[in-house]
Formats: sequence, structure tokens, C-alpha cells
Amino acid sequence: MIKQERMQVINQRKIAHHIFELTVQGELTAEMASPGQFVHVRVADSFEPLLRRPISVAAIHPELKQFTMIYRAEGRGTTLLAEKKAGDGLDVLGPLGKGFPVEEAEKKAYLIGGGIGVPPLYELAKQLNEKGIETVHILGFESKQAVFYEEKFKELGDTHIATVDGSHGTQGFVTHILNELPKDFDTYYSCGPTPMLEAVQWAYPEKKGFLSYEQRMGCGIGACFACVCRTTKSETDYIKVCSDGPVFPAGVVIA
Repeated sequence: MIKQERMQVINQRKIAHHIFELTVQGELTAEMASPGQFVHVRVADSFEPLLRRPISVAAIHPELKQFTMIYRAEGRGTTLLAEKKAGDGLDVLGPLGKGFPVEEAEKKAYLIGGGIGVPPLYELAKQLNEKGIETVHILGFESKQAVFYEEKFKELGDTHIATVDGSHGTQGFVTHILNELPKDFDTYYSCGPTPMLEAVQWAYPEKKGFLSYEQRMGCGIGACFACVCRTTKSETDYIKVCSDGPVFPAGVVIA
């Protein structure tokens, strides 16, 4: 059930270049279950900026009534959000969208993320591990300065890092790592820039896959049609990434 709540900031810290980890507490957490969902955050207690900011959920802590978000502070809205401190209030709407289907994995899954598309894969990895699914994590970043959660992912399974400039891990993109890994998995999950998602689909056309799209959003609940994309069903068939997704089976979305 979608709820709106003024939640309490428990902790906020910078974990990489322009990347912040924000943990909040409140009753809304009880509605969260599916990894890959997101929340819509009002970053200030005024009407400027007017629109909420969609932020993915990186980890759910139901026993504490807390959840963690990871975001990049790059515009006015997220820069204001980065100023929040422990004890502050935060207006949150969520959970929103459809997440990753954990039940689709059978024995081994590849989790493929790029940049700010990495955070939702962490909660996914935790839930897959709890089901006894082996997870392999292939994560791409711009540079060593932008890398985050590497050690946390390593605690959950084999983890590979790619950086565009080669300052950490493999030089290049996640596809450079995928080319070297065996195809002994049954399911893949991916979140990141659209070109990366397209490349992953081309790499594994015979595998079962689920992709989370980072489309620009307005309302976050499917009312404004700001995030529509065409589908492969027909030229007149469209989906709304915020409410129909953001996660879709591979081969459905024409971004």
C-alpha cells in the first residue's frame, strides 16, 4: 500500500564522489517488501523545488522500521536533500512501482548494475541470498572515486567492478566483464543507464532477465505520463515506467 509519511532521518553520510547514503525511520517501512521499488521524496519543506525526487531503496530494515536510500547529489533537489541531518523530518511517498521478481531465480543469478543503478541491487542480493540463490555482482562506475558498496556486495557473493577510466577493477564497462564470465546462471537482474541495459539484453538473449529503467519521472504514480516508453507489443502500445515498472522483463521496453 502506498503511504505518505513524514519520516525521521536517522543517518546520512557521503559514501563516494557526490554519492550519499540516507537512512530514515517510520511506519511506511512496513509496506516495503519488493527490491527495486522506489520512493518519492520532497526534498524541502517549501514548494521549491516543486516536484518530488524519485530515489530507489537500497536496503530495508523492517525490524528497525528503517530503510536506506542511495542517491547522487547533482541537481538543486538532491543537493538540498544532501543537507539533511539526523533528527530532521523528511516527507516520503511510497513504496512505488513494481520491483524485481525474486521468485524467478532458481539457483544462480547475475546482478548487473551501473552507477546509481547499483543501489536497488543490494536489497535484491540480500533477499536472493536468503532464498539460497547464489548471486554474482557485476557493477560499473565512472572511476574509483564513484565506487560504493563494493565490500557489502562481496559479503553476499562474487563481485566484479568495472570503471570507465580503469582506476579500479576492470577498465571499461560491465559488458567487458560479462564477456569473461561463464554463462552458468539461470536469471539476470539489471539496473542502470539505458545503453547498458540494451547491451546486457544483447549479451544474454537466451536467458531470463529483468531490467529496471531510470526514466525521468514527474508524479511517480502514473498520472502525468512523463515517463512513458513504447513496448515491443505494437507501435501504439505504451507503458509508464513509474507505475507499470520500473522493472520489466527483458525484451518488453523500447526506451
